[in-house]
Parts: sequence; C-alpha cells; structure tokens
Amino acid sequence: MPKSFQIQIPHITRVEGHGNLVVRVTDGHVEKAEWQVVEAPRFFEAFVQGRRWDEIQAVVSRICGICSISHSLVSIQAIENALHVQVSPEVQKLRSLTHASEILQSHILHIGYLVAPDLFKAPSVIPLVENQREVVQKIIELHRIANQWSDLLAGRTTHPITLIPGGFTRTPSLKEFENLQHDLSTATKLTNQIASVILSVAHQIPHFERETEYIALQQPGQYSFESGQIASSDLPELTPVENFESVTNEYVTNQSTAKWARWHRGAYAVGALARYNLNHKFLRPAAAQLAHQLGIKSKCINPYANSLIQLVECVQILGDAQELIDFFLENPHPLNRESITPRAGEGVAAIEAPRGILFHRYQLNDQGICRSANLCIPTNQNHGNLQKDIETLLPQILHDDQESIRQLLEMLVRSYDPCISCSTHFLNIKFIDS
Repeated sequence: MPKSFQIQIPHITRVEGHGNLVVRVTDGHVEKAEWQVVEAPRFFEAFVQGRRWDEIQAVVSRICGICSISHSLVSIQAIENALHVQVSPEVQKLRSLTHASEILQSHILHIGYLVAPDLFKAPSVIPLVENQREVVQKIIELHRIANQWSDLLAGRTTHPITLIPGGFTRTPSLKEFENLQHDLSTATKLTNQIASVILSVAHQIPHFERETEYIALQQPGQYSFESGQIASSDLPELTPVENFESVTNEYVTNQSTAKWARWHRGAYAVGALARYNLNHKFLRPAAAQLAHQLGIKSKCINPYANSLIQLVECVQILGDAQELIDFFLENPHPLNRESITPRAGEGVAAIEAPRGILFHRYQLNDQGICRSANLCIPTNQNHGNLQKDIETLLPQILHDDQESIRQLLEMLVRSYDPCISCSTHFLNIKFIDS
C-alpha cells in the first residue's frame, strides 16, 4: 500500500546551529521535503563597517567558535591585499601550520562526536563511552592535541589573538616547535588507530549518489587549503578568487534565513568531498591509501562520504604539518612582522575552512577604515545542495520504515558538517510601505 506520513525534525541534533527537516508524503507521493534554516541572522558585514583595518579579524573570528582561525586568516589576507602588504614565505608557512590545527580540531570533533554515534547505532557519543571506551578516549586525546596546537600558535583554542595583518604577535620557540613535533607524532598514531576503527564500521555509511557541481581552491601540485584559484568540477579553467561573487551568485529563499548559492547547476557543494574530487591526485601516499581502504574512488558523488574524507584529510594535514615543523626547526630565525601604512583599497581572499571554501571581501578608505564587507560562508553555499540531495534521496527510501527514513535524513544533514549559525550572517531586508 502507498505510504502517507509526515516527519518534522526541529533543530536536528549533533550539528552546529538550528536547522529543521520537514517531510510530507501522501499516498507514496512526496508533497514536501524541505531543509529549513531557522537561525536568527547575524549581521557581521555591518559589524565591521567603520572598524580599522587592524580590528577586523578580531570581529570576524567571532562568526564561528569552530572555524575562527579560518575567518581570521582569510580576513587578514584580504586586508593585506587591500593594503598591498606582502608577508614573508616564513609567515605564510606558520599561518598554514596554524590553519592545519583548526582543520584537525574541527574534523575530529565532527567524526568522533557527531558522526561516530550513527556508525555505532548510538543516539549520542555518551553511550559510546561504555561500549567503545578505548576509541572514545583516543578521539578525546586527539582532540586535546589539536586544541593545544591551536593554543600554541593562535594564542588560544578559539578566537585567535596572535594572528594579525603583517605577521604574528608571538611565534613559538625552538623548544615549543620540538614539543609540537612530538605531539603531532602522537596525533598521527592516534589518527591511524581511529581510522582502523572507522574502517570496521564504514559499511554503515549509506550508499547514495547524486551528480552535482563541486567547488574548491586549486593550486597546481598541491592539495590546497590556503592558496590557489577557484576550481569547478564543471569547468576546465580556473576562476580568480577576486571574482567569487560570479561563482556564489547568492540568493534568498523563503525556507531559509541564510542565503543560498548556485553556479552552473541549481546548487553546488563545497567541503572535504569537493576538495577531494578536485585535488585527490595531490594527496600524500598515506592519505591516498586510507581513501582507497575506505572504498573512496577518484570521483566520489556520495555526500555521506564527506565524513570519511574528513578523516583522510586529517592524515593529509598531519603530514603537511610535520614538514612545516621540520622547516622551522631547520631555519630557527625569527619571523619579521611587516609594517603597515593605512591606505584606500579593496582586498579579496579565500581559504578552505574545514567545511569548505570561504570568501572575504573588504573596501577600505584612505585611513584604513572599512567601508563595506562581503563574507560568503561554506555552509551558506551548501544549503541548496543539501536540499537537492534530500529531494533526490527521499523517493528512493520510501519503502523503508519511518524511523529509518528519519535516521537517513538526519545522517545526510550531519554528513555536511553544517555550521548553520555561521551561514546566517546576513539577510537583506526590504521594507515596503503598505
């Protein structure tokens, strides 16, 4: 008999922020399937207007308590571009090392605390402490190392204080680099151990595929997180970061307090899955081997696999970080901080935050005061693609029982690792007289 049912999931659990799922099926026909973003808007573009060039990163880092380093770094780079400031390669390397700490911190939080319960058929990470105590302890230990890594380089775990235009307010000593190197050796072992456990339950990842457009930074010869131009799986050529608005094409929809994005199709995806699809040939051997063990092919169009690829990226960035630390141990000279003179200008920058490509644009007046800003958040760009996935998946699983349908839909949302609060940073309101 054809099914009729309704599913309403207010404030899906194990995601950051507030998002709802609403489904209505009548006689086997899907009448409604909506991903609703209901978080109150947060007006960060307005907050930075009137702020000096050296105050902006402290403000925009508050957009997110998880990706605050990404927001700081991309805002600093955009400000430096506006002020025609070029930092040294050593500063760029230390920024990359700092950024890597946040990627590990964010990815292991998502994999260990938010996704693992689904793979072990648990309602949350708390019951796993009893049934999978050893792996939970490893996850906590790895997360602790990532937090301490951020503390050392950024000044604290969230909302960094050492990152400024022109350089750093403080750089690690030789002994601190040596200690960090030891910690990251431990982190690599823990990551491999966690990967072995995830491999044992990876078959719990649902098999669902949908063709879409993938967007990420691309730098020749690198699995890039900080540099390059905008690549699309639908285009052979790259797009300059300065033209990001022609990529994102943000628009407003009635079911969301956050803007959505689209380019060559009705939606596109950013994040670990997009980075992998566009850059996987530049993975380190250990990361590529893990991807192979997890059954991830060179072209992966299963959104549920995003979480598995985050684990692959943990292996990748730990290898990158070890090389960067080796550089600083072999070149123990102090890092110079560039002097800056305020001037009028416009600057744009992009970075791969844990959840995908992040764009910042600022216009400064001749005193270095911000006149306008445009910030485009990764989750903002993923909302439309998640909606398309829901619309495609739901008719395929109508034969399942209602609880299984609910679980698969929640897992789909969680696979995107959404940062919903961050995405609702702006809403354009037009008042019309009655």
